[in-house]
Amino acid sequence: MLKEEYRLAYHLMSEFGWMNDPNGFVYYNGQYHMFYQYYPYQPVWGPMHWGHAVSHDLMEWKYLPVALAPDQGYDRDGCFSGSAIEQDGKLYLMYTGHLVTGPDKDHDYTQNQNIAVSKDGIHFEKLDCNPVLGPEQIPAGVSQRDFRDPKVFVRDGIYYVVLGSNDGQGKGLILLYRSIDLVEWDFVGEIARSDGEMGDNWECPDLFELEGRDVLILSPQRMPAQGDDYQNLHSTAYMIGRLDTELGRFHYDHYEQVDCGFDFYAPQTALDAKGRRIVIGWMETWETEIPTQLGHYWAGAMTLPREIVLQGDKLLFKPLEETKSYRHNGYEASNIRLEGIQDMEVHGDCYELEVTFRAEEAKEFGLKLRVHDEEATVLSYRPTDGLLRFNRDHSGIGLGGERRTKVELKEGLLKLRIFVDRSSVEVFIQDGEKVMTGRIYPGSQSQGIQAYAQGNCSVVSFKKWDIRT
Repeated sequence: MLKEEYRLAYHLMSEFGWMNDPNGFVYYNGQYHMFYQYYPYQPVWGPMHWGHAVSHDLMEWKYLPVALAPDQGYDRDGCFSGSAIEQDGKLYLMYTGHLVTGPDKDHDYTQNQNIAVSKDGIHFEKLDCNPVLGPEQIPAGVSQRDFRDPKVFVRDGIYYVVLGSNDGQGKGLILLYRSIDLVEWDFVGEIARSDGEMGDNWECPDLFELEGRDVLILSPQRMPAQGDDYQNLHSTAYMIGRLDTELGRFHYDHYEQVDCGFDFYAPQTALDAKGRRIVIGWMETWETEIPTQLGHYWAGAMTLPREIVLQGDKLLFKPLEETKSYRHNGYEASNIRLEGIQDMEVHGDCYELEVTFRAEEAKEFGLKLRVHDEEATVLSYRPTDGLLRFNRDHSGIGLGGERRTKVELKEGLLKLRIFVDRSSVEVFIQDGEKVMTGRIYPGSQSQGIQAYAQGNCSVVSFKKWDIRT
């Protein structure tokens, strides 16, 4: 029996069972399609299927039948992650077939790439010529096992696909192939490789153009922490640069974290009819405890969709305008002098906040969310070190911990836009300069909202809306 206690109100989840990576995110025939890694029978990772949901605005979702199931010789142990692309009015899915080849399923496997096609965007047929990319097309010096997560795109009338892999020696890398028909593929080159500080395997690559620049997003596994950044076992990063499709190289100067919180992995982007580049991630991370697996019969969710905006040599991640259509019961206060703790006279478990602080002389200030007795999720800022902290040590059941990220005040101001949805918190900082995402599991009574300061500061503006779909 599905338990509703921590089910999200305005994020995409599976109907039942297990969900992980977003797949095949695409705008097709007037709707947003989101496919996802799915095990429909239990809330644990199992032989992967592709779940499927559609939306007109990325806020309200309708479930469709499972799009792909592991039912062929080349994908019998899982239809792993991939992407979608439209060709001649049809929707094509490119995905990884997973084959276990020995007794140790964690190490004995091979992977290949396959195509499924649909005329209606609902019912898919796998091509007779699958696999279209097999292990024999992996170049020398590259893992013969890890060869997955194809993201297809078009450049100058040619199809390209990026694939995640590693060199078998502890460094992740990305491979590039090209095709004129999505069936016959040629190797172009290894476009990027870990510098030794970016994990031992790269998953879920996504390469797209944004305002004349090329952007590569990827998910490095087992990436060592770098100061306060990349504190999770598995991370996400982006690079802005230039893709050379002739030489098969991606030229870039540096990389940045996509999300600085606890729970964000395997993001995928899509271009919509409004020309926006939108990204959604899996709102979990591997090898961590998920409380709803025990007795709730579901696990995993997607983040809110975020628009990607290029600003200089950085990306901003912003909530979509569509979220504002779901605001109800607006509350507003301004110019609140703050010293100590102040209840904000509003409460809830599914809401949006827009809060602007003026630091003044405070040593620390911030917000406490989902408050009741000893429970609280704390967002705090200390001007002396310039770090915003997201602390969930007292957020309820589930994992605790703290994530920190460097944030510069703007004319003494800190602006936060926060989305709380029962068991999730997403914090957009300084108009999308940074984002921090985390899952929390407080008791149902924990609905208070507090602002606090050590020393004097002020809340310039405090706005709160319930979010209802």
